[in-house]
Amino acid sequence: MILKAHSFTKAIVLSSLLFFIFSTISAQSIEQKSDFWEHVRFGGGLGLSTGNNIFSATLSPSAIYDFDSQFSLGLGLSGTYYSQKNIAKSTVFGGSIISLYNPIREIQLSGEFEQNHVSRNFDNPAIIDDSYWIPAFFVGAGYRTNNITIGVRYDLLYDDNKSIYANAWAPFIRVYF
Repeated sequence: MILKAHSFTKAIVLSSLLFFIFSTISAQSIEQKSDFWEHVRFGGGLGLSTGNNIFSATLSPSAIYDFDSQFSLGLGLSGTYYSQKNIAKSTVFGGSIISLYNPIREIQLSGEFEQNHVSRNFDNPAIIDDSYWIPAFFVGAGYRTNNITIGVRYDLLYDDNKSIYANAWAPFIRVYF
C-alpha cells in the first residue's frame, strides 16, 4: 500500500511539474510575439502584350524580407504564356531569389538568380518542339522612391539561342508593399 501511495505521489509531482513547465513555455510564447511578418513586403509584376498576331501574358509575384533599411532578400515565382498565330506557342515557368542593397535611400543595387523552364511548341511540323531549363543571373541598379524602383539590369548568363529575353539588358520597375 505504501508503494502505491509513493507511486501516486510521484505521478502527481511529475504531472504538476510538467504542467508548470508547459504553462510557463506557453505563456512566454504568447508574450514574445514574432515581428517576422512586419519585415516582409509583397510585390511582383504583371505583363501583357498584344499586336501583329502576338499575345503574351506574364504574372510574377514575389516577397522580400527587409533585414534592415539597406538589405533585403526574397523569393519570386513567374509564369508566362506566349503565342504567335500560326508560328508557335510557349510557356515559361520559374522561380528566383533576389537580393537588394540600398547604399543610400535613392539608389538600389540588385542581384537576382532566376531559373526558368521553357516549353516551345511550333505549328510547323518541320520545326522540332523543345523543352529546356535556362538560368539567368541579373545584376542591376535603379533609382528608388518609397516602394518603387525604376532601373536597368544585365543578365550575366545571357544566351542568344535559348534566353527568353530579347537581349541581356532589361529595364525594370519594381514595386513592393
